[in-house]
Amino acid sequence: MRGRLGPRTRRAPRRSLSLLSLRFCGLLRLPLRMARRTLSLMLNTHGRPFCRGALPWAVLCLGILGIGFREFRATVSAQEWESSIRAFEREDKVHPVPPGGIVFTGSSSIAYWSSLVEDMKPLAVINRGFGGSEYTDVNHYADRIVIDYHPAAVVVYAGDNDLASPGRKSAQSVAQDVQQFVQIVHAKLPQTWIFVLSIKPSIARWNVWPEMKQANQLIHDFLRTQDHAAFIDVASPMLDQRGRLSNDLFVADGLHPSAKCYALWTSLVKPILLERFASSRSQLFSPQERPKAADAAAPAH
Repeated sequence: MRGRLGPRTRRAPRRSLSLLSLRFCGLLRLPLRMARRTLSLMLNTHGRPFCRGALPWAVLCLGILGIGFREFRATVSAQEWESSIRAFEREDKVHPVPPGGIVFTGSSSIAYWSSLVEDMKPLAVINRGFGGSEYTDVNHYADRIVIDYHPAAVVVYAGDNDLASPGRKSAQSVAQDVQQFVQIVHAKLPQTWIFVLSIKPSIARWNVWPEMKQANQLIHDFLRTQDHAAFIDVASPMLDQRGRLSNDLFVADGLHPSAKCYALWTSLVKPILLERFASSRSQLFSPQERPKAADAAAPAH
């Protein structure tokens, strides 16, 4: 039996190894049912039992994926979100955005904020969120979704996908991605204000809340050392006195903010922006809403 199987099983063919690698990569993004199917195929490659010689390669693939997941995820994301970014660019050609406004960007918590423009009046804002994204995605597209607009300020929300996705990052890694975002923006727009919203707790991802709190603290501590940057805590006000979440802050999936949650965020974010730019006569305000010179110079009562 050994002599019969020896030549075929002691060495994994290159093609089998290639297929094996692809199948392991596929597991990262396939639904559970498809993942199970993929595993069954791996255990019976080309009609033969999974050979012993390929087992070390399988272990090696898993190790490599653990180390190189961020690079793999960044490559997938670059392709995944390109259509969304191009849609923004097509919209900008039809409706050019004046410089000097406020860009909101980040993951679905920004993308689904359909009332954002109305909520932030009289401030002139644009929504450049793209759902499912992580900080690495925001960094990858920062030139096209932030810097090209030459904004006076950018408000960014991301992080909970980073901490909850397969191959999820550590709190330290997310904080480093935020540092990179600040560096990217300020390298070209040093006077642009960057407001980072804290990572929100959610019912669907409550098990990750400890890591989110840790990331929030690291991000907060970093931003305190930066010029033209600030941390806005939208997470703590979402919790009651017992540290619990209310169901009505979320839509049915228990993950994405509801209208009530967005109203809460507006009450936290808008006053900070208005206070920071109260004396501005730039594009921060819609044309009909911009303060006159006399109004801007008048002392507050």
